[in-house]
Amino acid sequence: MAAEFDAFLASGLRWFCHVDDDNYVNPWALLRLLRAFPAALDVYVGRPSLNRPIRASEPQPRNRTRLVQFWFATGGAGFCINRKLALRMVPWASGSHFVDTSALIRLPDDCTVGYIVECKLGNRLRPSPLFHSHLETLQLLGAAQLLEQVTLSYGVFEGKLNVIKLPGPFSPEEDPSRFRSLHCLLYPDTPWCPQLVVP
Repeated sequence: MAAEFDAFLASGLRWFCHVDDDNYVNPWALLRLLRAFPAALDVYVGRPSLNRPIRASEPQPRNRTRLVQFWFATGGAGFCINRKLALRMVPWASGSHFVDTSALIRLPDDCTVGYIVECKLGNRLRPSPLFHSHLETLQLLGAAQLLEQVTLSYGVFEGKLNVIKLPGPFSPEEDPSRFRSLHCLLYPDTPWCPQLVVP
């Protein structure tokens, strides 16, 4: 994630969004969400990974540690940070500093982002139910709700295939993630989407 963050800083763009390679991103829903935030705010938005803050031990001088707790957005569902906040994160997140910060608290990269935002900068995660990982029961999302979601995922959860519930146009064998079918629901004019024949 450190390389992604540095590439974002060099880009001059307004938003840094991290998503995993097993996510489907709905760009229209993402833009609608991001446009809702005033430019003056520091924004870190995503879905909390846990239903409570995570705890970590932060090393202190004289071989002491301090217990810290903070919220973080799960990387498996995706999250976004605006440039204003990202620039404040630089001392802990740019170059090799990100890996160093992660090693300091002994937690993975998505947790490290939450630690920097909440513990180092005193900001907070803005939870959004529009980001989804494979750790939730995705079948509970109705077809009408799918159009509004920012990210969706798929995978195996508790020994079962966990995918959104969506009929055709592709069979589950052709489209096990259901992402192709979702894409055709969102963008029916895509050349590889089967055209519906109206009698």
